[in-house]
Amino acid sequence: MSIENKIEEYRKEGFPKVWVSDQGDGTFKNPVLHADYSDPDIIRVGDDFFMVASSFNCIPGLPVLHSKDLVNWQMVNYIVDEIPFPNYSKPQHGRAIWAPSIRYHDGYYWVYVGMPDEGIFMSKTQDPFGKWDPLVCVKKVRGWIDPCPFWDDDGNAYLVNAFARSRIGFKSVLAINKMDPDGTRLLDEFRIVIDGNMDQPTIEGPKMYKRNGYYYISAPAGGVATGWQVILRSKHVYGPYETKKVLHQGNTPINGPHQGGWVELESGETWFMHFQDKGAYGRIVHLQPVHWVEDWPLMGENSNEKGMGEPVLHYKKPEVGQIYPIQVPVTSDDFNEERLGLQWQWHANEGKKWYSLKEKKDHIRLYCVNALEDEGKTLWETPNLLMQKFPALQFEVTTKMEFHPTMLEDQAGLVVMGFEYASLTLQKAKKGMKLVLTKGNGPENIEKEETGVYIDQFEIYFRVTVTEGAECFFSYSLDGKEFVNIGEKLIAREGRWIGAKVGIFSTNLQEKNSKGYADFDWVLVEEI
Repeated sequence: MSIENKIEEYRKEGFPKVWVSDQGDGTFKNPVLHADYSDPDIIRVGDDFFMVASSFNCIPGLPVLHSKDLVNWQMVNYIVDEIPFPNYSKPQHGRAIWAPSIRYHDGYYWVYVGMPDEGIFMSKTQDPFGKWDPLVCVKKVRGWIDPCPFWDDDGNAYLVNAFARSRIGFKSVLAINKMDPDGTRLLDEFRIVIDGNMDQPTIEGPKMYKRNGYYYISAPAGGVATGWQVILRSKHVYGPYETKKVLHQGNTPINGPHQGGWVELESGETWFMHFQDKGAYGRIVHLQPVHWVEDWPLMGENSNEKGMGEPVLHYKKPEVGQIYPIQVPVTSDDFNEERLGLQWQWHANEGKKWYSLKEKKDHIRLYCVNALEDEGKTLWETPNLLMQKFPALQFEVTTKMEFHPTMLEDQAGLVVMGFEYASLTLQKAKKGMKLVLTKGNGPENIEKEETGVYIDQFEIYFRVTVTEGAECFFSYSLDGKEFVNIGEKLIAREGRWIGAKVGIFSTNLQEKNSKGYADFDWVLVEEI
């Protein structure tokens, strides 16, 4: 079957779901999301669950996901349309939006986020599916990260947070401030609730709760790739807190297990969502059962004599009262909507005239915009890359493109981006149209053409096949039937604090005034 026939079938029946956790028999497999939703936090409001995650320099930012059963998730919104500082018009790899928390209080959904170079910020809304308020600066400060608000029964409000040594000179400390109940400002100097430098190194990502008369702070320690989950418990908001390690890798393949949040269900069950650092695939999301023993939340299963559990790989689904349809975040796109799909993000604040969904029906037009201050830069420095997360362990991305260049060095195509990256493009060269596979190293600012083939065609199909181990194989087709491999494989790598991403782009890194563009008909993502 040609790729065009396959697309027509999908348009009738629906595009494929990629990475399905729900096993259809009352159980689920971990991870529930095999995609880079790092530092997840969750809440339950009635029978709805909402999750937020880090987005760093990628825009739109602060994703909001929704579920009815903690297993089947959909992207429903972003809180931030742009990062409100001028330097984010170009990629600031690894900066900006770190580790948010979400809470429901006084009829509002509240999200707090640390921007390690700018401060602690808050946004709120009464409709999480609609418009969120612009970010409010709760504290202008450098090096404060991972904020979580807490409103106590007596009306007092607090904020707990961690610290980034790269900005403030120390880490492995959790602190608490009193906060104005309206959530907009802190009222005093912070008090340290735990100094983990001795026995809980790199403790961070605190989430605060109250249950059965105890204040709890849940936090990861030991480092992203090799750490464990810690619970702090006290009868008093400022402590002293006793500590207990409640979840570790044990004999499982789930390293970390790192930062997350927990929710209690109407059924009485408690569940914990956290991430696992999986290199190029990013920080993927797992769901763990929680059992309460003597007012300690013990996570996972196979607890040892000290109460530390191990992550589950396969388990019964949460008891939420009914069975909900299987859902996953959308990946494929045939660009027939008025707005850009929620799977897509730019590598910096969106610029004017980067794209259009109106110039050609059911296509996205990407313009050959040089969005850089200087010519001769690399894709690592380019903001107008339209990309999405790696969605599964093994998958394939195919797109159909029609190229309309006007100047030399106009280029458009498919890209896999991370510390190591590669792009497959059509370029306007002196001798005609050239099909080029380029590889680069972002931090070293190196970019080199690996393979170049001249062709006489402006309509082309691009494909990248990603196999286990994040091995990426590029190919192209001139007719949509036969795909030809090109160049050597790329072993994808993560970016700075984010997983590798895959997407489409059009640019000219040499000339400023190109009127060229590329029309993309669709992007198909399939699990293999």
